[in-house]
Amino acid sequence: MRKKYLILAIVVIVGGILYLPVSAVMAADVPDTIKMESKVYPKHTRSIVVFPHKKHAVDKKIACTECHHVFEDGKNVWKEGDEVKKCDSCHSEAKKPSGVKVSKEENLKRFHYTAIHANCRGCHSDLKKKNEATGPTTCNDCHKK
Repeated sequence: MRKKYLILAIVVIVGGILYLPVSAVMAADVPDTIKMESKVYPKHTRSIVVFPHKKHAVDKKIACTECHHVFEDGKNVWKEGDEVKKCDSCHSEAKKPSGVKVSKEENLKRFHYTAIHANCRGCHSDLKKKNEATGPTTCNDCHKK
């Protein structure tokens, strides 16, 4: 019985030692900030958001798949190490024109404005509803003047 626990302890310690350099390299690869500029907008009407990427990924330990995704059969199959594409490579239209009827799913899939706001503001709003620490939820908090 003691032998099992000793082996388990060794495996955990060795695994932890091997994980530390990998996690340090991953953290080093994470950019501090990302300028959320997109070519889908003919003209930006508000300032470009500077997203604090490292704060979310490293400091807050938010899983990469909370933002990065590739959906197949309704499931996110993107995994760490896969290519990171710009949002507008899939969400390739700017904003749903007023008066145009599309499903909520189609709106998220096609329109950059909807996808970005649903993801960022949606996450912050969900945290706020749970009375947890959150980031900005209003336009001017992200789009600095």
